[in-house]
Amino acid sequence: MVITRRRFVKNVAALATVSSLCAQNTASNEWGGPVVDCHFHMRRDPQANLQHLDGAGISGALLLARTDSGDQIHAMQKDYPGRFLGWFASTDVTKPEAEDLLTAAVKNGAVGLGELKSHVAAASPELRRMYALAGELGVPILVHFQEVPHTPTEGTFAPGFKDFETILKSYPKTRFIGHADAFWANLSADYANEVAYPEGKIKRGGITDKLLASYPNLFADLYANSGNNALSRDPEFTQDFLKRYEDKLIFGSDCGCTDGKGGGISQAGNPGASRLAGKCVARETLTLLRNNLTPAAFRKLTWENAHRIHKLSADHTDLSK
Repeated sequence: MVITRRRFVKNVAALATVSSLCAQNTASNEWGGPVVDCHFHMRRDPQANLQHLDGAGISGALLLARTDSGDQIHAMQKDYPGRFLGWFASTDVTKPEAEDLLTAAVKNGAVGLGELKSHVAAASPELRRMYALAGELGVPILVHFQEVPHTPTEGTFAPGFKDFETILKSYPKTRFIGHADAFWANLSADYANEVAYPEGKIKRGGITDKLLASYPNLFADLYANSGNNALSRDPEFTQDFLKRYEDKLIFGSDCGCTDGKGGGISQAGNPGASRLAGKCVARETLTLLRNNLTPAAFRKLTWENAHRIHKLSADHTDLSK
């Protein structure tokens, strides 16, 4: 029997679809239901993306990508249904064309702006334009807040989080997703921008806690070492915090390992995150959440909140049903 090139391509696509659905089913079984990783930096090719998702037992991802990635992501969504649930678009906010590029990305299917990581203050004119744009476009915006450099030459990103309440008041129609070192370190009222990842008991009344309680347009990711560290340092505080904000927290990994098990560079690029070296951040955080939440609350943080807050399409495959 002679197989034409066209039929061969169709067979490969069909096989990819079957493999994708089987991988989702495996993930649903491992964590008790489907999990979407909402902070997944797009990798060099589809297989590299899937290797991490499958290795960590995660059914789908919300990708973080450049503004010109839309067509590539659409192709991945077609070839691997249910695995890539949407994407956030990022660009250099200091460039004059930033607004046009991000607007075009949203028109091409991006469901949010971010991760925005630039060497400008949180209240800078550059980021203020992005806050206003997100509100106009009706999409959430993910900002990297970092007051302490990880390396001598890295610098800071969106410094000034302690005064971020002014921004939340100024842009009430914009959905903000808090992320990174300064956002999570400020859970504790005694944080003074002295280290990237503070340790020990959390002093209640921190800025992040107050802002989450007071502003309905502020949500929080649980990504990277910063989120995992904040939830690991004070177990008593963690259980109460997760219970109070179970409708505002979103799971994601921001993991750099290659295989969903800690392989590759893992956290080697961030000396301050050595506590997670050789580990998969996704697995570490999912385990922490599972150990501190009811099954219903775990599903909220790992699936339902992502769909509601990011307005992901409701027809994505949920194999737990």
